[in-house]
Amino acid sequence: MNWIFEPWPWYVAGPMIAFIMFLLLMVGKSFGMSANLRTICAVCGAGNKANFFKFDWKSQKWNLVVVIGAVIGGYIGSHYLTTDMAVAINPATIADLNVLGFESAGKSYLPDELFDTNSLFNVKSILILSIGGLLVGFGARYAGGCTSGHAISGLSDLQLPSFIAVIGFFIGGLTMIHFLFPLIF
Repeated sequence: MNWIFEPWPWYVAGPMIAFIMFLLLMVGKSFGMSANLRTICAVCGAGNKANFFKFDWKSQKWNLVVVIGAVIGGYIGSHYLTTDMAVAINPATIADLNVLGFESAGKSYLPDELFDTNSLFNVKSILILSIGGLLVGFGARYAGGCTSGHAISGLSDLQLPSFIAVIGFFIGGLTMIHFLFPLIF
C-alpha cells in the first residue's frame, strides 16, 4: 500500500495520459483548463454582456467535470495521499531560492513568502500575484489555450500552433526564472 503515497513513475503516468488523450481524440474532444473559465462565465450569463461568451456552453459540460475532478482529486491527494508536503527539488535550487529570500524552499509545497496569509497584506506579493495572474490569463487567451491544452491536447493532436505555443511557454518560463525573477526578488 506504500506505492499509493509515492509519485507514480513517468512510465505509468505518461501512458495513462496518452490513453486519455487517445480517447478524447476518438470522440472529437480537446482538453484544456483555461477554456473552462469561458464556459463558467457563459453559464453565469456573461453572454448577455459580451459576445465572446455567447456560445453553446452545454457542449462543454464534460470539460467542467474535468475541472471538478481536478479539484476533488487535488484535495484528496493533498489531504489523504501525501505524506510529505515538501517538493523534492535540487539542493542548489533551494540554496538559490534561500538567497532570494525564500526560506521555505524545499520545506513546503508553496512558498510561504508568497502564499502565506500574511502575504495578503504585503503590497509586493499582491502586485506580483495580480500582475502574474493577468499576464498568464492574457497569454492563455492570446495563445488560444493554456499550457495543459496546448502541451497535452494540442501536441497529441500534432497541431503546429500548439507546438509553437509550447516553445513560447518554455522560452517565457526560462526568461522569467533566469532574468526577471532575480530582479524582482
